[in-house]
Amino acid sequence: MGLRSRLRLLGDRLMLGACALALLIALVPLASILFKVVVQGAPALSWTFLTSLPRPPDETSGGFANAIVGTVLVVGLTALIGVPLGVGAGVYLAEYGDGLFGRTVRFLAEVLAGLPSIVAGIVGYSLVVVTTGHFSALAGGVALTFLFVPMTAITTQEALKMVPRTTREASLALGLGQASTAMRVALPSALGGVLTGIMLSVARVAGETAPLLFTAFNNSFWPTGPGQPTATLPVQIFVYAISPFESWRQQAWGGALMLLLLVLITNVAGRLFWARRRRFMQGH
Repeated sequence: MGLRSRLRLLGDRLMLGACALALLIALVPLASILFKVVVQGAPALSWTFLTSLPRPPDETSGGFANAIVGTVLVVGLTALIGVPLGVGAGVYLAEYGDGLFGRTVRFLAEVLAGLPSIVAGIVGYSLVVVTTGHFSALAGGVALTFLFVPMTAITTQEALKMVPRTTREASLALGLGQASTAMRVALPSALGGVLTGIMLSVARVAGETAPLLFTAFNNSFWPTGPGQPTATLPVQIFVYAISPFESWRQQAWGGALMLLLLVLITNVAGRLFWARRRRFMQGH
């Protein structure tokens, strides 16, 4: 082996080692956070915690049941509003986004993807809370939609770009129009990437606190509908974590672990759905 080949091999190994070291450094804080949440939150989890309403700090049998249901309600409303808008915008950007309007929409989506969450809360407050005159789960869903849609649109666009051009050309050659090709051929082919983007968006909005303080606010009772103030895990965790009561702070750790578990369950369910659909499409 010549000197030049040896230097190239050495450079390749050095770069591989540097990338592995960077990965390790990036994983250390993530692993430490997960470890801390699991260790602190696991003792608080119990059947009572999952099924009971909050109680005064001098009573140790309260739970986060209303906040868990409220989080599912608010995030569900966000997904119900945001998935069609985000995926539709992503399809438009991928298929028709070469013009001035498409470039403008793409730029705005990239800007909104970094929107501070408190700004989304203020906008949701102005649009829904001020209009209806009260806080509500619907207002929280609308506020989180401003964070959900841009990320979903960008990831959908990138997933559609990975679909081979020959797939689109074959569809067009068979007589399908561009819109039909995008919706019936390209989008199903990119469904795995689109679903991943949706799961990432859900994971982001599920942990947001600031928008919900302005919109859904909080409640110590069971959610009665999307038009009423609703407790959510991020807000409940925030309230309990800053309280002077040790029992509440311990329950805040349990709520943080529960939030992580809900995001994990959602991602696993989405992956299983995609795997099953892919096997069905492959005829297995």
